[in-house]
Amino acid sequence: MLEPKVWQLTAGSAVLGLVFAAGAVAMAGPWDSGQRKAERDWAAAQGRTGGAHHPSGHPGKPAPAPSAAGVLDELAAPVESLSAPADLPADLRKTLGPLLGSPDLGPAPAASVVDVATGEQLFGERADRPMTPASTIKIATAVAALSALGPDHRIPTTVVTGEGKGKDKGDDKGSGSRNPSEDESGDGKGDERPTEITLVGGGDATLDRKGLRALAEDTARELRDRGVHEVTVRFDVSLYSGPREHPIGPNDNIAPVTALMAGQGRLDDSARDSFGGPAPRSGDPAGDAADVFAELLRERGLKTSKPPAKGKAPKDADRLAVTYSRPVSALVERMLTNSDNDIAESLVRQTAIKAGRPASFAGAQQAVQAELKEQKLPVDGALLRDGSGLNRHDRITTGLLTALLARAADPDRTELRPVLTGLPVAGFSGTLQGRYADADAITGSGLIRAKTGTLTGVNSLAGTVVGPGGRLLAFAFLAEKAPAPDTAQRALDHLSAELVS
Repeated sequence: MLEPKVWQLTAGSAVLGLVFAAGAVAMAGPWDSGQRKAERDWAAAQGRTGGAHHPSGHPGKPAPAPSAAGVLDELAAPVESLSAPADLPADLRKTLGPLLGSPDLGPAPAASVVDVATGEQLFGERADRPMTPASTIKIATAVAALSALGPDHRIPTTVVTGEGKGKDKGDDKGSGSRNPSEDESGDGKGDERPTEITLVGGGDATLDRKGLRALAEDTARELRDRGVHEVTVRFDVSLYSGPREHPIGPNDNIAPVTALMAGQGRLDDSARDSFGGPAPRSGDPAGDAADVFAELLRERGLKTSKPPAKGKAPKDADRLAVTYSRPVSALVERMLTNSDNDIAESLVRQTAIKAGRPASFAGAQQAVQAELKEQKLPVDGALLRDGSGLNRHDRITTGLLTALLARAADPDRTELRPVLTGLPVAGFSGTLQGRYADADAITGSGLIRAKTGTLTGVNSLAGTVVGPGGRLLAFAFLAEKAPAPDTAQRALDHLSAELVS
């Protein structure tokens, strides 16, 4: 069943939809608190008209993006016309129906196209049938996380000690005070008894060596101020529960799901620059992160008495240092653009923690489905076994996907906007960078934003586009038992390109 038609977008919201779609012509830039800098730059530079120029002579590269001028003209339409139903259903049935019947999409693909302004379904085929969504499930992950946590929430990674400041500094009022003569001995090192510190994972799947370096610097400074020069390092991953391994098993697309990792447990150079894409993964990302942290402490003059070991932080421990992830808004964008499975599993566990549920696969499933149900989204038949879409037992409908996208465009739900700004841009960024190059899909290049999904035999695509009349449309296509991924992707690209105005 479709989501109730509760939104009436104004002309200003239609312009916002244009920025999401036509603004995506610019190459995707860095993530910046829920909106790409490239898009803001594009919006600020609209004194000129015409599309971006792309030199010719590069096989497989998209043609110059269509000019936005025609769309801008359409947006001069009266406000009342934007709240009226779009005059599209007959045309869409005529154009999309035969394309959806392509054998490249398997025997029974599903589709939904919704006018975001009215919530009206303009085209639907098996739109209420739960199917395997693959990575398009990350749209549900994003909406749930942003709704539950808020776009400004940051995930902490902390270092704590059970030995308080008074004890470490020789406070003569405390039972743990040291003899001043020992603290001020000739070598200036004070009490060399190792102080136990614990690196506590908070679930930040984007923590990297740079973040650990800053954490080590702050920790070393605080310990030196306390007269501590030797430590025993522990690491605490107790925030998460249940199996660490995703049901897919050891796989280059995801690390063991743990509350502490650095560089997503990647064993190649992909962790140095940016994450995304498959890579060999460590079997113990938490232990590896703790080893790096201990190494960084030693570089800063601290001795470590033994290799790091797993242990739970003492209750009411004293915090020595903390580092935070980027805001959830930025994490959502990165997850969607790169189809980052590690971030996805982190976000659903953060959602579970917020809801007071176990931070496990089962707890995350319950939390996300409950959050979406509370938002009055059509979750009947949905089964969200993970946050990444790697689980083939996940089930979702195209109707739910388009409802999620429409909700993210609701002018009253601005906290959800990163769901749209994080979608890859056709032919330009993320998992859509190499697509929409064929003649039957090139019109969508630069104008379509969509999340991809790919498993063996499963191909999906869900996103937004400015359609005829300057209206923002949300679409979703799910295909199972597709004979080949390349031809299925081209068929999906063709389908969505037919929605371009």
